[in-house]
Amino acid sequence: MIGEDPIWVTAQETKNNPGKFKEGIDETIQFELAFPGGATASCLSTYSMNNLDRFFLNGTNGYAELQPSTGYGPIMGHTHKGQLTQPITVHQAVQMDEMASIIFEGKQPEVPVDGERSGKRPEDHRRHLPGRRHR
Repeated sequence: MIGEDPIWVTAQETKNNPGKFKEGIDETIQFELAFPGGATASCLSTYSMNNLDRFFLNGTNGYAELQPSTGYGPIMGHTHKGQLTQPITVHQAVQMDEMASIIFEGKQPEVPVDGERSGKRPEDHRRHLPGRRHR
């Protein structure tokens, strides 16, 4: 959204129900990112809270909010200029249609799926963040 890669990332996982959320399954994760231009992101992802389906972006020229933002919809939003009025799209259906086109029609995905980033472990990403000393 800001055209920069983070220069640092920090994260903390919290698990209140280890019986339900076994080893390797994060119940709640809070993470922060900082960017070269001074922007920061404070984020939370959890399975433990209801009605936390919200995206909020605040900047010097205004704000944008989606709520709900990731569920099956409809996704609703507004900015400092008013209500967003784009047509309602079920993004899961669009995603499935696009994946089917890649598989059955040989369509090239918009985002490369060469595994260059997705195949790395989190510690590999940390080592290669801009502005960070490489180990």
